[in-house]
Amino acid sequence: MVPKGEDLRGLLRTMITIRAFELKVAELFAAGKLPGSVHSYVGQEAIAAGICAVLREDDYITSTHRGHGHLIAKGGDLKRMMAELYGRRTGYCKGKGGSMHIADLDLGILGANGIVGGGINIAVGAAFSAQYRGTDQVAVCFFGDGAANQSTFHEGINLASIWDLPVVFVCENNMYGVSMSQRHSMKVSDIADRAAAYAIPGAVVDGNDAVAVCEAAREAVQRARTGKGPTLLECKTYRMRGHFEGDRAAYRDPGEVEQWAKKDPIKSLRESLLETETLSQFEIEEMEREVKGRLEEAIRFAEASPFPAPEETLEDVCSP
Repeated sequence: MVPKGEDLRGLLRTMITIRAFELKVAELFAAGKLPGSVHSYVGQEAIAAGICAVLREDDYITSTHRGHGHLIAKGGDLKRMMAELYGRRTGYCKGKGGSMHIADLDLGILGANGIVGGGINIAVGAAFSAQYRGTDQVAVCFFGDGAANQSTFHEGINLASIWDLPVVFVCENNMYGVSMSQRHSMKVSDIADRAAAYAIPGAVVDGNDAVAVCEAAREAVQRARTGKGPTLLECKTYRMRGHFEGDRAAYRDPGEVEQWAKKDPIKSLRESLLETETLSQFEIEEMEREVKGRLEEAIRFAEASPFPAPEETLEDVCSP
């Protein structure tokens, strides 16, 4: 079912919010205002927006080191996210987790994860929990092409397949694992082909087409929700910035970057909505102003928040 009207507006609003957040975070990081490291989601916005648009609030997601987009699309609070990046006490992890460790259990966000492939088996566990409790909740696991070579990928999909768990594996194939091109790290061209080894559906989707992602996600989520088991979705996309902020990405061909820039997912959806008169230019500009205002408010909130006290260092930390 192709999303229409308000759903399409929602997709664009989510994508604009993610892009604006990421560009502002890159600016703040370059200015030395954010500690730690930051991995930008610029260029991949259609995936998080399209997938999360078909999820319920009580569904689960697991994220990655490049997780801001997933968190925003699932309904994460911009103020608490920004405060966490600033290292402030009002952040999601009280300023002690940073960019790669944001979670909101009330929204089903089981956490961004600095370990490559680390969220895969967490999602499988959440899916098992839903099945065991007899709910119709679904777990979605976001991971990159590099994680598809980790043992957790195969272990997680194998178990989910055996038990028909309600989980959707979403591979955000942005063509590079840090500086390693996919063509040098695996023999298959399509990671979705690996689904056949576990007797589950696998599909390749244009990860820069929010509508296509949404349609594929709707089918996979419905399959999971009705007890028919997991699906592997491979969303082909491209990160438009370096692996992390500060990475010049000299390992990429400038021509390749230029070609992918022409496939900008926000530009494509915006032009489509204007052409079909689903939105006017004024409405889009108003949407952008509203997002900008929310971001400015989030920054003010973060900068006005206190740092955690030294004596709080070991609070909320699990010890063996």
